[in-house]
Amino acid sequence: MPLAVITITFDPVLRLSDTSSVRYETVALAIVLLLGLLVAAWIARRTRAGELEDQGAHLRTDDLVFISVGAVPGAVIGGRLGYVLDHLAYYQANPGAILDPAQGGLTLSLAVPLGMLTGALIARLLGAPVGRWLNVAALPVLFVLGAGKLVGVLGATGQGALSDGPWATAYTGPGPWGSLAADLPAHPSQVYEGVAVALAIAVLLPLGRIRPLRGGDGGLLFAALTLWAVARLVVGLTWRDDPVVGPLGAEQALALIVLLIGVVGLARSVRARPSETAANLDAEVQAA
Repeated sequence: MPLAVITITFDPVLRLSDTSSVRYETVALAIVLLLGLLVAAWIARRTRAGELEDQGAHLRTDDLVFISVGAVPGAVIGGRLGYVLDHLAYYQANPGAILDPAQGGLTLSLAVPLGMLTGALIARLLGAPVGRWLNVAALPVLFVLGAGKLVGVLGATGQGALSDGPWATAYTGPGPWGSLAADLPAHPSQVYEGVAVALAIAVLLPLGRIRPLRGGDGGLLFAALTLWAVARLVVGLTWRDDPVVGPLGAEQALALIVLLIGVVGLARSVRARPSETAANLDAEVQAA
């Protein structure tokens, strides 16, 4: 077996004392989530709450806390559902394990759209402009998804299929590691996805200047969802998943569904609304 050019030997666990410890990956992920919330708050403070009325009012940053908490149940349910579908044969034989939090884990493909759904429901209950909050979430969500994948390097989480390429990574430290057989050279798929999401952010930023996308229909988040799904479909070619739908693994098949959701939502957001467009142009002329 060829040796990986990149060999990682550090201990992934930060030992605070003889009885307590925490994984470096966990600490880094917590920092990423905090930064994502701070970015969302910064954008919210600069986002108008209305289109024509109350133009001086901006989104309430205290709503961000409730919306973020509201997104958690959907993300957990979606993450668990995705994991069950990814290991369907096992859970068909052991249905009682589906709701056992000590068994198995979560996946991302359904966690993101269902988290969006429950977060949007909380925003509606608060009387907040749902579409504008969805737009606020676009950049922070991509940042968290991309940076969250990159910090997986600290724990070997998300290692891909075995590879003898010069960029392959192998983990020879004491562990425990987040992937099986982490000591064997494999595609650093978590890095691929992190870089792919960074490219998606680079595409999203200029899209935010397009008027239909920065309106109140959440088009920017649907654009982000579409770009993220494309990134996962491409990077999924290096995953360890067995094909279940043609050449696609289970997570890739779910990412394809997410892509369709993103495209449909994006199409609805950019669909022409002549009356609104005319009203917005009149307002801009008067303001000038």
